[in-house]
Amino acid sequence: MTNPPPISAFAAIVAALMISACAQAPAREVPAQPAPEAKPRERVEPLPNQELTGQILYQALLAEIAGQRGNFGLSASAYLDLARTTRDPRIARRAAEISLHGRNLEMALQAARLWVEIDPESPQARQMLAGLLVSANRLDELQPHVAKLLAQEGETLKDGLLRLNRLFARHPDKKAVLAIVEQLTLPYVGMAEAHFARAQAALNAAEVRRGVVEADKALGLRPDWDLAVMLKAQLQRMDSPETATETLRAYLTGHPKAREVRLQYARSLVGARKFPQARTEFQRLLVDFPGNADVIYAVAVLSMQLADWSAAEENFKKLLGQDFAERDTVRLYLGQIAEEGKRFEEALRWYEEVLPGEQHMAAQLRIAQLLAKQGKLEEGRRHLHEARKAGQGDAIQYLLAESQLLRDAGKTGEAFELLDNSLKEQPEQPELLYESALLAEKLGHHDVLEAYLRKLIRIKPEHAHAYNALGYSFAERNQRLAEAEQLIVKALQLSPDDPFIIDSMGWVLYRKGDSAGALTHLQRAFSIRPDPEIAAHLGEVLWALGRRDEARKTWQEAVKANPDNAVLAEVIKRFSP
Repeated sequence: MTNPPPISAFAAIVAALMISACAQAPAREVPAQPAPEAKPRERVEPLPNQELTGQILYQALLAEIAGQRGNFGLSASAYLDLARTTRDPRIARRAAEISLHGRNLEMALQAARLWVEIDPESPQARQMLAGLLVSANRLDELQPHVAKLLAQEGETLKDGLLRLNRLFARHPDKKAVLAIVEQLTLPYVGMAEAHFARAQAALNAAEVRRGVVEADKALGLRPDWDLAVMLKAQLQRMDSPETATETLRAYLTGHPKAREVRLQYARSLVGARKFPQARTEFQRLLVDFPGNADVIYAVAVLSMQLADWSAAEENFKKLLGQDFAERDTVRLYLGQIAEEGKRFEEALRWYEEVLPGEQHMAAQLRIAQLLAKQGKLEEGRRHLHEARKAGQGDAIQYLLAESQLLRDAGKTGEAFELLDNSLKEQPEQPELLYESALLAEKLGHHDVLEAYLRKLIRIKPEHAHAYNALGYSFAERNQRLAEAEQLIVKALQLSPDDPFIIDSMGWVLYRKGDSAGALTHLQRAFSIRPDPEIAAHLGEVLWALGRRDEARKTWQEAVKANPDNAVLAEVIKRFSP
């Protein structure tokens, strides 16, 4: 059991009472002295003219000893009674603190109300009471206390308005909070900060239009306020990311040195997958933040996304010379860049430098894949065995990685046998069931595929990809199409934005003769992820609809990005003599 907060001990409480008694005694006359230079007077608490009686001493002693022994209920109750008797604000505060420490919200409220009653000008008393009223969901009682706190802010009123929403951060009814924030800020509508507070509350309540209106009012009063335009964009992003991005772009036209706004704009371009423009913005930020690790990292990752390997490598290496938290992630990326440049020995060195931690397993898998890519399949498998034996990560993931090495080497049968043997030891392991099912299909074992996927669905009824794989298998073989559609519909219910499941729905509709419906799904899937197999399906449906030029263009662009994809090559060969 922990002790109560060390705000005061018994001796301090007694001393406080004695001092307050002395403070109220008549002062004897003293000779006049020259007046000192005027200084801002600190607020004086309204201390009572209280004689230290035996009863008071007993109650203070009881309260303090009870608190030290962990009996916070008795301690808080004794202090609260003592505060009512003495009308001493310090004892009321102590009662509130002990009640809070003992998690007695109702008694803490009583003590805080008494504290405010005794010392109505105390900001600390009202702050505590306001926080307790929010916790107790008593917004109706809260408003006058917060209004008083704002009125007491004086020269710091702007900061007080900006802090206003923090008071309600934990309150669940965000629309009720918006209403009270609007009422509290009525006296201050000539201040940009009041409208900013309203916009923040509207954001929390998902009231986008009201929030944008208030953000615009704040900007009308303070046109150069970076924080307000970023809040406006944050609100707009809930309805239209494109509009939010345009808001930031337009503001930067007139405020090119607004660094935080540019940072948010760059991130919004990444979210819109406009990688070249995003990298340009981050590169501009590098001029202002030349040593900022986060900006350097963003430029490096975007350069990698754009296949600008030299720029990516240069910036990643800069990070290794700094105190950057994700150094192992950087080493992993540098290994991939070296692989891309066919510098395999260098890539291996980067992967081997990844320390135990979050990226360590990924590095071990890359080492095995790289060895296999160099024709050292057995060496790659041995590396996985050793890492698995050493307990350097998830054993199942090492097993699946080894299976993938065999599959990539054209040894699909061995890959299936590896996983199937492991299933005998772990017959209900979901990942083994799923991957074994996919390999079974590659080998033409459709009965095994169906048995494993149905078992997986029984074990994990929310496994969207199990429904999708079974449904797609039926559609691909042009069998049991009604059942295939039902399975894929279920998969979409579980994962409505998965491009591969959307592709499966398009494919089953095409098999059923609904080419127009198929096209809608396939175009959506391809817009989310331009995968070569989705491109193959999309081109075939376009061809069936007589839109052959569009089909050829879709295939040609996909081939440029994925020259070695077998599914894409087969479809092009079949339709383009």
